[in-house]
Amino acid sequence: MVVAGGSGARFGGHKQFAPLGGREVVEWSLGVARTVCAGIVLVVPDVWLSACSGRADAVVVGGGTRAASVRAGLDRVPDGADVVVVHDAARPLATAELWRAVIEAVVAGADAAVPCVPVTDTIKQRQADGSLVTLERSTLVASQTPQAFCPEALRRAHAGGREATDDAALLESLGCRVIEVPGEPANFKLTSPSDIRVAELLLEAQQCS
Repeated sequence: MVVAGGSGARFGGHKQFAPLGGREVVEWSLGVARTVCAGIVLVVPDVWLSACSGRADAVVVGGGTRAASVRAGLDRVPDGADVVVVHDAARPLATAELWRAVIEAVVAGADAAVPCVPVTDTIKQRQADGSLVTLERSTLVASQTPQAFCPEALRRAHAGGREATDDAALLESLGCRVIEVPGEPANFKLTSPSDIRVAELLLEAQQCS
């Protein structure tokens, strides 16, 4: 499932359809998904539904939140799927190797597999009184997508209509086995227009290597 249903408020528009390296941002993720998955569900804003027809096995309109968009896509995932992979279209540089790594972790027995990279900044937690507490950096990681799931566990996690910033958090709250796989530093999330230029430079470096 490629989730491209966001409004892109911070970006100033639908970043998932912005041009990047001669293609739309979302097409980079769809291209990789086609090489590793048996089927693709694409979740888009309602205004893009017609334009995206035929780009995936199923194209559906997302909801008002990320979790609602995932649930909309999950409704179109066949019951017989062995593994469900959920990926944010705003991370166009995730490689096929990363997709395979999370899939293989679930095939090996995990309920969910999440790519993670070490946190390099010092992270502080704001307290209710406005004071700050520094967290132990060595125990922290930043999560990415694609995230892979046992379909039954993912459906159960979403059954109550709960909200979370990523799907793995929903499974964690149910006590499911969520494991880490090494993420990719270049697999960053597009947030502002300047990120497009950074992504273009990274794509150029990948193509030259």
